[in-house]
Amino acid sequence: MQTNDKTVLISGGSGFIGTELTRQLVADGYRVVHLVRHPTRNPNERMWDPDAGWLNSETVERSDAVVNLSGASISRLPWTLAYKRTILESRVNATNTLARVIAKAKNPPEVFLSGSAVGFYGDRPGEILTEQSSVGTGFLPKVVDAWERASRIASPASRVVNFRTGVVLGQGGIVSTLSTIAKLGGAGPLGSGRQHWPWISLHDEAAAIRHLITSQLSGPVNLAAPISATAAEIMREIAHRVHRPYWLPAPRWAITTALADAGRELILADQNQSSELLAADGFSFADTDLGATLDQALAQ
Repeated sequence: MQTNDKTVLISGGSGFIGTELTRQLVADGYRVVHLVRHPTRNPNERMWDPDAGWLNSETVERSDAVVNLSGASISRLPWTLAYKRTILESRVNATNTLARVIAKAKNPPEVFLSGSAVGFYGDRPGEILTEQSSVGTGFLPKVVDAWERASRIASPASRVVNFRTGVVLGQGGIVSTLSTIAKLGGAGPLGSGRQHWPWISLHDEAAAIRHLITSQLSGPVNLAAPISATAAEIMREIAHRVHRPYWLPAPRWAITTALADAGRELILADQNQSSELLAADGFSFADTDLGATLDQALAQ
């Protein structure tokens, strides 16, 4: 294990991405502290209440970097009006709480890395989406735009980075959901199947966040593997690996009728996201082959 004297504070540290990020940071010798909503159980936990806007300023001032991974899952369905409000408020409240404490801190952290999503861009067929691309239209673009705006309160006290994440492929998460669908015989084209799903391995997602801790980049940064894939390619690869046919189409009208905005914005949106900015900053992707990444994600 490497050693250093840096402390990283993480909200959402026990989640899918947070668990892998914590593992990598600890391996790099960082001290990792998790923000929790329950009474603390070990020396590396600190309580907070993002819904009430409460966080002890000393928790932030003793950190060199803050990573914000808080937010209700967008893959939970259906998106009722109440759950849409939860998706928005869980992100904005947590980000507001962290950003305001950082802005007022006597000794602010060097960097505030706040989660974001490819959903910022909306459905953009035929476009290469860079960090300079405009915000899209729809529910998720509005959520992500508000989420990123909340993080900017921390500037200029800290360098602020918004890492715009696509589909994260690892053990569990979306791979578990899609493999279950395939095992039940439901793998096939989703709409046309030609829509781009920007993907990144769980390992590279955490490694990219680690890279951004010491980088000088600020503002939005796209996190996606350099070789893009379509929904059809991802579903076909998963079906092959669980030994099920790729055959049952789900027409666009059926998806939008059943899932409304969630169908349009999660499943049918075409988002060809470029990660050239991250690569130009010196980040090297470990996982660029979709098949090999799915092999690792589906390994028992």
